[in-house]
Amino acid sequence: YIPDMVDYLKDNGYAHYDQGALVVDVKEETDTKEIPPCMILKSDGAALYDTTDLATIIQRMKLYKPDEICYLADKRQELHFVQCFRCARKAKLVNDDTVLSFIGFGTMNGKDGKPFKTREGGVMRLERLIGEINDEMYQKIVENRSVKDTDARGTAQIVGLSAIKYGDLSNQASKDYIFDVERFTSFEGNTGPYILYTIVRTKSILGKYKEEGNELKKGALLAPKSDSEKALMLSVSRFNGVVENAFEEKAPHKICAYIYELSNALNHFYHETKIIAEEDKKKQAGYISLVTLTRNVLTTCINVLGFDAPERM
Repeated sequence: YIPDMVDYLKDNGYAHYDQGALVVDVKEETDTKEIPPCMILKSDGAALYDTTDLATIIQRMKLYKPDEICYLADKRQELHFVQCFRCARKAKLVNDDTVLSFIGFGTMNGKDGKPFKTREGGVMRLERLIGEINDEMYQKIVENRSVKDTDARGTAQIVGLSAIKYGDLSNQASKDYIFDVERFTSFEGNTGPYILYTIVRTKSILGKYKEEGNELKKGALLAPKSDSEKALMLSVSRFNGVVENAFEEKAPHKICAYIYELSNALNHFYHETKIIAEEDKKKQAGYISLVTLTRNVLTTCINVLGFDAPERM
């Protein structure tokens, strides 16, 4: 794609030579800071990131005709993408209504506030980070003796992945953050394992309800009998709005904040309410419907975030 693109930019007067390099001017009158030209070829004829990113835009438009192309990269790459996007529009490499967006992310740092490294001081590879998190979760699960030894490794992997993904996605993308293994693997607080623990709790409640010979069927939600039940209902009802807003703003941290709030509401309701011991069957069925709905919302949200919940923890 690059040779044809270079010819196109030259032949149509978009690109010109400046000190031997082929460039496209992309500055605009409204700019408050200097925006350098987009460099297509260096003076020795070599391609750059600008070149390959623009050629990739041409390829994507040809093959996929996307409504939007979204880039996720280090926030320090913002100027590069401003240049590329302006060049793509100026040279009509995209349609007028094609959205080109950039999400700049911050750095993941250790407790010392510096980029995350191994104990030996080297760059932390993702596979090693996953290994360390899984080992940490395995030790906690074995100590709790909450699952059989044969299931402990598998459960540790599921919960460990939630700790990493939730730990990363719960922060606003553009902000730097501290990756604290001990905190992110905790079963308490705003963490992935806490969210999964809450989901497992809902599964346990529904499991006990079935064990007593009841059917799990869609039932009506009754008027709330307590403040904690009302708070849980209100929290559940925010699901659609939260997901739509997170999508519009490309902000998964808003889904994380929501399911943390929902988990707290569920656990508060659980501790205040006798669900399985409730003798009024109609009232109990209403509680079960609310717990089922809460489980479904939490499960849907973690699926959106890219992880799953185990059956037991």
